[in-house]
Amino acid sequence: MSDPTYTPPKVWQWDQGNGGKFANINRPISGATHQKVLPKGKHPFQLYSLATPNGVKVTVMFEELIELGIQQAEYDAYMVNIMEGEQFGNEFVEINPNSKIPALLDMSTTPPTRLFESGSILLYLAEKFDAFIPKDAAQRAECLSWLFWQMGSAPMLGGGFGHFYAYAPEKYQYPIDRYTMEIKRQLDVLDKQLANNKFIAGNEYTIADMAIWPWYGALVKNEVYEAAEFIEAHTYTHVLRWADEIAQRPGVKRGGMVNKAWGDESGQLIERHSAADFNK
Repeated sequence: MSDPTYTPPKVWQWDQGNGGKFANINRPISGATHQKVLPKGKHPFQLYSLATPNGVKVTVMFEELIELGIQQAEYDAYMVNIMEGEQFGNEFVEINPNSKIPALLDMSTTPPTRLFESGSILLYLAEKFDAFIPKDAAQRAECLSWLFWQMGSAPMLGGGFGHFYAYAPEKYQYPIDRYTMEIKRQLDVLDKQLANNKFIAGNEYTIADMAIWPWYGALVKNEVYEAAEFIEAHTYTHVLRWADEIAQRPGVKRGGMVNKAWGDESGQLIERHSAADFNK
């Protein structure tokens, strides 16, 4: 076990065997590790992703656009196995130099437009199709504030709380206490906002909901980290109401299946190429 009174050295050195669930894919440098050609389908959008919360944001957005009847939003979705390091293939890195899912190519432009970072993709698609983002300037500003709130807050949930509570090879009280306090504060922020609003940014369902729900909705419904009891999720009644309502949307149900290879097989769709794939 590591020394709890660890003193950082003058110059940090990478220990490749540092333990933890993701130790085999974490490294202090960027760039490709191998050559790998990405598959491409026939639709305007080519998505390379995984059904983690950040991936689900984008597949939900696509399915919600298609639910509106916007056929120009048709997409092919290919699973990227991050535990096997597929995000370090050279063609993936060409789309996302940060080597994180999701990564997207918009083939309807010349040349194709590369997109990375889930919040950026949501905003791009909302603006391209004029959907799920308010037209009123003040309401749009509110929506974008909550979108960027999620982008800034979720690392505290995933890389902070989730890592030290669920994945770290050793459990220490200080980081767990520190991140639990912050996550409960964030849930309180959301709960107070949702006490007076049907959706995150008001009475309109927007990309802010699509960004926040896969992380915080999953947390209070005990679908990530198995921490609902630990954080007293039942006390965030407005977040729970909102999470349940979002989960019933057809586009959300479909989006949550895409690029998923775990859990109940009926809820998995490793690749998505058409609406008919959901009926197989």
